[in-house]
Amino acid sequence: MPGTEAHPFGTSHYIETPDGRKLHYMEKGSGAVTVVFESGMGMSRSCWGLVQPQINGARAVVYDRAGSGRSEPDPAPRTLARITRDLVFLLQQLGSGPFILVGHSWGGPIVRTAAASLDPGLIRGLILVDPTDENCSMYFDAAAAKHYGRMDFLVPLMMKSGLYKLIGSRPGRVQPAQVYADHKREDFTMQAGKTILAEGRDFLRDLKNLLDQPVQLGSIPLTLISGTHISRMEKKTRPVLHEAHRKSAAGHTGSRLVEARRSGHMIMYTEPQLIVDEVQRMLL
Repeated sequence: MPGTEAHPFGTSHYIETPDGRKLHYMEKGSGAVTVVFESGMGMSRSCWGLVQPQINGARAVVYDRAGSGRSEPDPAPRTLARITRDLVFLLQQLGSGPFILVGHSWGGPIVRTAAASLDPGLIRGLILVDPTDENCSMYFDAAAAKHYGRMDFLVPLMMKSGLYKLIGSRPGRVQPAQVYADHKREDFTMQAGKTILAEGRDFLRDLKNLLDQPVQLGSIPLTLISGTHISRMEKKTRPVLHEAHRKSAAGHTGSRLVEARRSGHMIMYTEPQLIVDEVQRMLL
C-alpha cells in the first residue's frame, strides 16, 4: 500500500509442507548465495532484526519454525529430525543454493544436522551463534533433567501470568520497531508456549544422540561465535559452555572460533555486527 513502510525483513511468503502445514518466511536482497537464519528454542524469525537486514550481496531469509511466529503448529513430536526436515524442505523451495546457514542456540544443532543431510556442494558455510553444544557436560547432569522436567508446569504458568512476556521481551527492544512489534505480538502467546514445550520434550535425548552419533560435516566451512561475557546468572554455566565451544571448533577442520567478549547468549542483540561480518566473510 502507498505510504506503508517496508518491513526490515523484506517480503513475506508461505510454503506448504508435504503434510499440509504452512511455514512462513521473509526474504530480503538478492545474490548467488542464500543466507538462511535458524532461531533458538522459543524464538521466531523476530530475533534477527539487527542482523538479517544488514546482509549485503545475498538473499537473506528468516523463517518461523512450526508453531512459532506465523507458521502453523505441527501435531507430530518436534524432534530434531522432524525440525530438520522442515528446514531442508524450506531450502528446497528456496532454490538450488548455495546456502549459508546461521543457527543460534538450538538452531546450531538444527543447521548442522540439515547440512550433514545435504550435498556438501549446496552449503557455502555454517555460522553457529552461541550454539547448544553436546560437548557441554552440564546438559547431561541431574540438574538439567530436573530443569526440563519442570517446563510443562512453569511455561504455562509464566505465559498466563504475563511474566514470560514481561521478562522475555525486554532484550529485543534494541531491534527495529517493526521487528520488535512482531516479536511482542507473536512470541509470547499460549501457542508460542506450546511450541517451546514441544521442542523441549525431546531436547536432551536428541542432544545425547548427537554426542553418541556425531553429524559428519566433512570440510564445510564453519564459524562458531561464542559469548564469553560472564554475568552473575551465568557464572557457572558460561565458562563450561565456552569450553565446549572451543572443543567443538577444534574438532572441525578449518573451523573458526570467534569470541563475543561483550555478550552472553543473545549475541544477535549485543554484538550483531560479529554475525554480519562472518556472513559477509563467507560470501567473499
